[in-house]
Amino acid sequence: MGLFERYLSVWVGLAIIVGIIAGSVVPDFFVLIAGLEYAHVNIVIAVLIWLMIYPMMVQIDFSSIKDVGKKPKGLILTLVINWLIKPFTMALLGWVFFKVLFVDWVDPATATEYIAGMILLGVAPCTAMVFVWSQLTKGDANYTLVQVSINDVIMIFAFAPITALLLGVTDITVPWDTLLMSVVLYVLIPLIAGALTRKKLDKKDDHSNLNGFLRVMKPWSIIGLLSTVVLLFGFQSDTILSNPQAIVLIAIPLLIQTYGIFAIAYWAAKRLKLPHNVAAPACMIGTSNFFELAVAVAISLFGLHSGAALATVVGVLVEVPVMLSLVWFANRTRHWFD
Repeated sequence: MGLFERYLSVWVGLAIIVGIIAGSVVPDFFVLIAGLEYAHVNIVIAVLIWLMIYPMMVQIDFSSIKDVGKKPKGLILTLVINWLIKPFTMALLGWVFFKVLFVDWVDPATATEYIAGMILLGVAPCTAMVFVWSQLTKGDANYTLVQVSINDVIMIFAFAPITALLLGVTDITVPWDTLLMSVVLYVLIPLIAGALTRKKLDKKDDHSNLNGFLRVMKPWSIIGLLSTVVLLFGFQSDTILSNPQAIVLIAIPLLIQTYGIFAIAYWAAKRLKLPHNVAAPACMIGTSNFFELAVAVAISLFGLHSGAALATVVGVLVEVPVMLSLVWFANRTRHWFD
């Protein structure tokens, strides 16, 4: 685990501070960036999101899908958690907290946008960081690859319908054309581009050219993430400075969701008698989020200044320390499975 991944929350926290300060000091700059849109997509943010997503997709070896029949119970657990449980519990928690428990602290329109951001996080299963969590728990790397590959293929077809369903249930108007365009722009195209790049670079199947390319791309991916965070918090600096408790309010249900989903998945993995090197990565995939996709879609659907965009970025801040604590727990409870 590299320096960046280990201290991701620190870097994101610093980017948040820089964004808030910059948004107050040079607001005209952020107004200029916000105006660079085409078809409800901010061009600058789209480029930065692509810098994050594309290298992740290059890492995925879709030829591993042929091994889908091996150890099916772990894969079934991941798919059930990701697509039948996690999105719906996230929507429920969002509704309970922002429509009931926090109703006196957040105005109705903003509360609705926070719920939307949480839903987008819940419908986007992790694609890249899960390889780190798998390695830290001594997971089966090949099996993790199969799980991620299958999830990415399902995401192409399931992300938009489930998102639309949950947004509709929470009384949020769904612009289908924007939602489908976001899936094409941030899932389908990067996935195809990543697969083609991998095929071209890895003709010899020795991974040397591929690994070299990924090393070159990694700094750009980091720049994309931190720049996106700076811009998002710069756009919302006035709102945050006048209402700093928003970050805390969003973080509370996200923390409950993350630990709750892991508990359900870990309990199910033990009942299914999965080996630990399959159980731990399966639970990590079901627990963590593809926050890059969630951020991009939130911006496309609700705008740069929206509460939905803010909620997805808070997801970045919360996820890494929480996932590291779950890695520690999984390693300490290895004997439960062995």
